[in-house]
Amino acid sequence: MNATGKFAGFTVGLVVIFGAALALGSVAGPDVAEPAAHSTGDAAHSTGDDGHGAAGHDVAGHDAVADPTPGGLTPTADGYTLELAADQITAGPAVPVQFRITDPSGVPVTDYTEEHEKPLHLIVVRRDLAGFQHVHPTLDASGTWTVPLDVARGGDYRVFADFTPAGGDGLTLGTDLRVAGTYDPQPLPAPTPTATVDGYTVTLDGAIRPGETSNVTLSVSRDGQPVTDLQPYLGAYGHLVALRTTDLGYLHVHPDGHPGDGGAGPGIDFAVTAPSAGDYRLFLDFQHAGVVHTAEFTVTAGPEEE
Repeated sequence: MNATGKFAGFTVGLVVIFGAALALGSVAGPDVAEPAAHSTGDAAHSTGDDGHGAAGHDVAGHDAVADPTPGGLTPTADGYTLELAADQITAGPAVPVQFRITDPSGVPVTDYTEEHEKPLHLIVVRRDLAGFQHVHPTLDASGTWTVPLDVARGGDYRVFADFTPAGGDGLTLGTDLRVAGTYDPQPLPAPTPTATVDGYTVTLDGAIRPGETSNVTLSVSRDGQPVTDLQPYLGAYGHLVALRTTDLGYLHVHPDGHPGDGGAGPGIDFAVTAPSAGDYRLFLDFQHAGVVHTAEFTVTAGPEEE
């Protein structure tokens, strides 16, 4: 069902003012306010229930096991709801999408706590786990967010809003967005410890174990040489999003350390909490020489230990 009429106050005419920000290949990169370009790819191909927890953006201690419940499985959690202005759009390279977050009283949220330099992180990926995008919408005074998305290929997409309302806890809400157009679903790439993107090779070291927090390191090299001058992007040397392939559950992923701690590569450390055995898709954003790249991996969390 088209959700355009679900609530009043959304702008009827959408103006695409972000085209320059999307001139980046196969997927969208940072929002227009960010100077860095953004490109993605992986070793196999180049990609052109309660929602609780900080998911991919909060730092947590590695000794304690984080809540393993995936976020983003529902559009509502703790009374907050993710509402798209329209849940079906037409395919295109820079299609404007609007949405809002409403609070337990049904009022649009206009005050957020910044996490990693942004009040809200929007993650978009097609249901076959292609077309990954990590973007940052703009917020108007009415509580409406607007962002152009690269949805040149049709299909069903999952939209995740990762945010912290002012005075509240971090939440990840998820909902579906249908894109009318040609849909050519891609098979899930096989698990591999390396991924390539734009001439960079990223190597994953460490195993993900279900039911506990696992430490992994993603190391960046170029032309066979380690990259030791990674640049901070959104307050960290790397951002990792992990999705469970069966239901696109949004996992809890925590970066270890901050740019001020030193260590600008080649390794970027994360703590990943996998809720169950099975396959997961990892998306690593890192910045080098002013460009943000996204390396993609398929990993398998082994069976739970007795």
